[in-house]
Amino acid sequence: MDAEVPEVPDGGWGWVIVAAVALINMTNQSILSVYGLLFGTQLTHMQQETFTTALITNLNSLALNFSGLFIGPAIKSFKPRSVAASGCIMVSFGLLLCAFATAGWHFIIGYSLFVGFGLGLIAPSTFVSINSYFNSKRGRAVGVSLAGAGLGQVFIPHIVRYFLDHYGFREAALAMSLLSLSGLVGAFLLKPLSANNTNSVKHNNRQHIKLLLEDSNQSRKDNILEIKISTNIETGQIADDKLYRKHKQYITLLPSRDKIYQETTIQAVKHEALFKKLRDRLIQALDLELLKDPIFWNMIIGMALVYTSTINFSMIFPSFLQYTANLSRSTTAACMSIMAGADIVCRLLLPCITDKLKIPYRLIFLLGTMGLLVSRTALAESSDFITIVVMSIFTGMTKSATVLNNNLTISAYCKPEKLPGGLGLNMISKGLLVITVGQMLGWIRDLTNSYVLCLHAQNCLLLLVIVAWVAEMLYIYRKQSLAKRRAIEETNNAATKPTAAIKV
Repeated sequence: MDAEVPEVPDGGWGWVIVAAVALINMTNQSILSVYGLLFGTQLTHMQQETFTTALITNLNSLALNFSGLFIGPAIKSFKPRSVAASGCIMVSFGLLLCAFATAGWHFIIGYSLFVGFGLGLIAPSTFVSINSYFNSKRGRAVGVSLAGAGLGQVFIPHIVRYFLDHYGFREAALAMSLLSLSGLVGAFLLKPLSANNTNSVKHNNRQHIKLLLEDSNQSRKDNILEIKISTNIETGQIADDKLYRKHKQYITLLPSRDKIYQETTIQAVKHEALFKKLRDRLIQALDLELLKDPIFWNMIIGMALVYTSTINFSMIFPSFLQYTANLSRSTTAACMSIMAGADIVCRLLLPCITDKLKIPYRLIFLLGTMGLLVSRTALAESSDFITIVVMSIFTGMTKSATVLNNNLTISAYCKPEKLPGGLGLNMISKGLLVITVGQMLGWIRDLTNSYVLCLHAQNCLLLLVIVAWVAEMLYIYRKQSLAKRRAIEETNNAATKPTAAIKV
């Protein structure tokens, strides 16, 4: 279907969409933060090791991020509200399955598969909805929408603790299932931007999918007795029917043996050309040409490592507070709420500062990663309650910088028509690293029986990202400086040549 992309209004109904996305994030995205609190005790009763616990959450992240294979074509072909609503339904159904789980693989199906894939549909579709309505205020809009997830991280741990203490695991999981289903209200408010502007640009949302289906179902029949012969064109060109009509040498009867050989050769070349056409359109549909850019590779791998570290930290942080810092369940929930509260405040205030100062999104992400490295290192070596609270606040503040600027970094680097594909590739890189590097972090915890060493292993990932990004920035800066110096030298040389000629 043909769609039109009007000029960005930078507000209007966009603020309603921001509130709707905040509701969706509050009731769905914040569920990831209570994984350890909700499922930890139940998995312990089922005698599951940390490896299984890490496997469940890592497979959840794998399904969440590998939905990036489908999210680009899905957003281009369907309305974001339909994709977001489907995600909310899948999250609710997955939590419903977990409520009746009796074995570890039940959680893999319910939480890892359904909840993960549902959250994978929600995040990019809601971001694209906001991105279409905002330009200069995009950072603030994304910050307010993500503050909904932070608000959920403040209240949902206490809701989970209340149901666990008074009713049990099954009732707590059912309550989370109903809560996530309320995100449908926000999904229905994701009204697409109307195309009333005369300066809009047309594009075909489903054209590449139609062409893929047409090419895969197309059958071409050639007459065995009539074969077109051309001696001055290459074999690859014979496969194109348009080239047949450009040449004047037509039907010639051949001996049956030559005729069959020519027929087989032409069919083989046609199949090869069809395969190449399908491959090119698949690359176009998924925007795989972005992978030719080494800067894009460094960007998505770095953000994937930070994401992997954050996911693993969210999983073991409650257990670290309870079993290493020896805090009670209510105190643990309070620390998680304090961290989430600091996260909310920074999600609301940080975009106002960065948008006004026009600081690049990637630079803010890098500074947030440095802050996470400092705060989590101090937290791993802390046992005093006051120190833990202070570091929890600082961790929440620096975490907001990475969460806010994740998709914004991609949107600032990619062209608008490449944004869904860029988001999808970013998600795929996260999924690959979570299931490999993230699972290794789970092994470290089981082998060493230490949450402190696991936290330090996470910090090594953050340090690796910082080194890689700073090295890239220094290389680009040096390259630009050399280019400017050469330009100045060429200008000076060009200015001195006429003077020398006059003296002579």
